Amino acid sequence: MSSIQASCLSFPTGRKCRDCMTRVPYATLIATVMCCVGVGVFCGTMYRGTTLTLRLFEEVFNLHIKWVEPVQLTFMVVGAGMGGLGLMILFVGCLSTGDTRNRVYRTWRGRVGGRISCAIFMGITYLLTLAWLLMFAALIIVTIFYTLAWFQCINVPSSDCIDYNQFSFLFPQDTLEEEKRVCPGGKRKLYCKDYVNNAEIMFILATVSAFLVILSLVHYLMCLAANYAHIKDQEKFMDLQEIQFLHESEMSTLPKDRF
Repeated sequence: MSSIQASCLSFPTGRKCRDCMTRVPYATLIATVMCCVGVGVFCGTMYRGTTLTLRLFEEVFNLHIKWVEPVQLTFMVVGAGMGGLGLMILFVGCLSTGDTRNRVYRTWRGRVGGRISCAIFMGITYLLTLAWLLMFAALIIVTIFYTLAWFQCINVPSSDCIDYNQFSFLFPQDTLEEEKRVCPGGKRKLYCKDYVNNAEIMFILATVSAFLVILSLVHYLMCLAANYAHIKDQEKFMDLQEIQFLHESEMSTLPKDRF
């Protein structure tokens, strides 16, 4: 089997395939796939979860919230921005891998530009990691609230009302006590089965996807740090090649009788 692989790689097509494989930044590619999947699931689940939350407050508690729609638009912008950032970091990773690095960062200006771009992306990725950690913590809190609400729907008898008067600080001051209760009938079914159950699933998926995005950002930080070191060492590698070339040229000019 090894002889067959060696014979295949000996052909020009095999060499081209091997060269292309050595130029692929696999670590950055895996991080990009994780980031795109996580951001896609996050945006979809958060949009659906916030929509269910808005309808829950409007139809069950008669509360009209105006800031939900701008938040949904923010999720879409965040998704597009994270996707663009992942593609740019993947492009930097491609430039810093294999023979492509030797061609792109051959000059001093190219190496300086590459190191500056890696440093900028590392700073942006670090700040985004902190922001996503805060988002992850907020999603955990929201998921806990919805889980507790679902436990109330299960444990409180169907003939009794679910009372939220102990959480009066979450409601406006002019909210009536009757509006803070979810009593049997249409409201309880609407509250428990249609909104709380579905919204809890959405926010659990959003929490998992946010954790996946955080993992991808950590991968990006490691890849960018490695690319920064490779570009920095490229100058030493070029100097070593130049010294070796000068040494070989000097050895070739010496007379053979000397040896």
